[in-house]
This record gives sequence, structure tokens and C-alpha cells, in this order.
Amino acid sequence: MRIIGYIEHPNLKITVFKMNNRLSVKFESGLYEETYKFRESENISSIEHIQKIVDAEFIADVEAHLTKMHQSKIAALSRYLPPVEEDEFEEII
Repeated sequence: MRIIGYIEHPNLKITVFKMNNRLSVKFESGLYEETYKFRESENISSIEHIQKIVDAEFIADVEAHLTKMHQSKIAALSRYLPPVEEDEFEEII
């Protein structure tokens, strides 16, 4: 797998890879990532084609998915971890 380019975005790191007749687009935000794979064809074979596919609407959908992933993680952690009790300190006069 090799990196063939990046797509600039203010909130996401978007990397485009090529391997075995496939192009992959990886979106990263903090601890989360999401990858889409496309079969190489005459219509999808370069970074320029991927840049046309990854339009504003596509990116908005990805950002919504990443937000949902974060919410799912927080919900799972809150079910798993016991509630944190605040330590009570002695009153110092």
C-alpha cells in the first residue's frame, strides 16, 4: 500500500492510498478513523478522481459518522466504568 496523496480539510486528515487495483480513502479525526475503498476502473484511477468523489456532502456524512462513533464510545465507557465519586477533603480552617 502506498500513499498517493492527501485531501486538504480543516478538521480531518484525509489520506488516499493505492494497493492491488484499489484506492482507499482514510479519514482521521482524533482517536477515530473511517476508511472507504474503491475498485480501480477507468472512472476511478487517480487522486483527482477521488477528490471529485470526496465532495462536501461526502465529508459531511463522514463527520457525522465520526461524531456518532465518539458518542457510541462514550456511552459504552459510561456503562462499563463505575461513576467517579469526588473525594471529600477535610475542612481546613
